[in-house]
Amino acid sequence: MKVCQCILLLFSHLFLYTLAWNCEVIPGTLKQIDAGLGIVGGVNNDNEVFLFLGTSFERIDLSAKHFTVGPAGELGANSSNNVVKFVDGSFKLIPGVQFKQVDAGGDQIIVGVSPVDDVFCLNKDNNNVGPSSDAPWIQLAGKLKYYSCGPYSCWGVNSAGNILIRRFVTGAACGGSNVFEAVAGALSMVEVATDGNIFGIDPQGNLLQRVGVSISNPFGSSWTNIYICPNGHKHVTFDLGWLYVICSDGSVRRCI
Repeated sequence: MKVCQCILLLFSHLFLYTLAWNCEVIPGTLKQIDAGLGIVGGVNNDNEVFLFLGTSFERIDLSAKHFTVGPAGELGANSSNNVVKFVDGSFKLIPGVQFKQVDAGGDQIIVGVSPVDDVFCLNKDNNNVGPSSDAPWIQLAGKLKYYSCGPYSCWGVNSAGNILIRRFVTGAACGGSNVFEAVAGALSMVEVATDGNIFGIDPQGNLLQRVGVSISNPFGSSWTNIYICPNGHKHVTFDLGWLYVICSDGSVRRCI
């Protein structure tokens, strides 16, 4: 009897947890998505960039393989690894850098990963000056294939799938603690929301959320599974209570 009760309670917990997210399908397909401060942007397989305008994605005049939005602005990295930032009504080239992935989610800092997995960041004051060849980009020791920042920490994934965190990141000190620290688990990509929530996709296509994350405990405590796509997950972002997920077939779901 006790065994049956335990199984029933476990099933009920899993069932309720699955129902915790109420999702809708957004028409279209994407390979990458990012959200911040109420703006949602994404890129399809043809490197066309779209903004989500409440009910659907609308294409904008930009070609990029990776697009990011957040406190640091709206930026894209194109197929040649050139980086552009939206300034004064148009996207302008940021000279002197080449990134395959860029992130705008920190405290007005920009971070980026080069084609050879070198990692760079630009402090808040220098970012707000605007695109400049004299911008003092800071190279961070280590190699990553994906890097994402939030209000007080940045998380990255290297080519082996190892997860790394850099603590004490601020607008004035984008290098933070000056060291990457290992986090248990394996991911293919990780995304830090502007409120500090952390989500990731593992190499098997599972969608995970980091539990127990706070300013006093940026590491959190563990990973928990979220079940959104029946065929696996490819990319994820989170903003203002909304979870945006790209499934393995490219379809997009918005959940709350």
